[in-house]
Amino acid sequence: MNSLIDNIDKNRVPRHVAVIMDGNGRWAKARGLERSAGHVQGVTTVRQITEIASELKIGYLTLYTFSTENWNRPKEEVDALMHLIVTAIERETPDLIKNNVRLTMIGDTSRMPEFALTRLNKCIEDTSKDTGLTLCLALSYSSRWEITAAVKKIAEQVSEGSLSLSDINDDVVSKNLTTCFMPDPDLLIRTGGDKRISNFLLWQIAYSEIYITDKYWPEFSKEDFCRAIIEYQSRERRFGLTSEQLK
Repeated sequence: MNSLIDNIDKNRVPRHVAVIMDGNGRWAKARGLERSAGHVQGVTTVRQITEIASELKIGYLTLYTFSTENWNRPKEEVDALMHLIVTAIERETPDLIKNNVRLTMIGDTSRMPEFALTRLNKCIEDTSKDTGLTLCLALSYSSRWEITAAVKKIAEQVSEGSLSLSDINDDVVSKNLTTCFMPDPDLLIRTGGDKRISNFLLWQIAYSEIYITDKYWPEFSKEDFCRAIIEYQSRERRFGLTSEQLK
């Protein structure tokens, strides 16, 4: 572990890492367990990855925790997930405060059960003064929902006369997204091996480096996270330019 950390250039760590935490159910199924066991084990991974991200002084860590599409899963699984998420966050909040980690969330919270939203907002408030890593939970989130909501907000501003049509640009769109308080992700990590974005931060990851691993989320370790950072640092980020222009 220490050798991996030593190989990371501390001056070039990504400011923002986003993670699609995939494979909880498949991890459990491969072991003859209920899907819920995978979600429980996944919580342990969240704690470990939050710790290493904080140690590496990454500014923002966004975790795809529950998508709007996940509401279509069996009600029993959805209810269990909501209780698990809330209970886990409440349990971890004292450690988040101890480690100076600020909690926040993005998503269509109007669809969340009142008990879950109330308790999560309490945890967010309790960590609001922390100034280290910002841990952002994407809950009841989908990028198409977010972009649609942003379009409506911009249309209202134009209708009210506070914004002119000619003033709409990339920056205006970004400022109307739920992620307006964060820089765009430098690195997107997906566990579980699938090679798709799954309706996650579609606008924001336009120039993110993408790292995919076959490991399921419950078995993704601090070492794996460090390997993703090392891989990220080995890439040349051109943002549409040529290598020669960058030099």
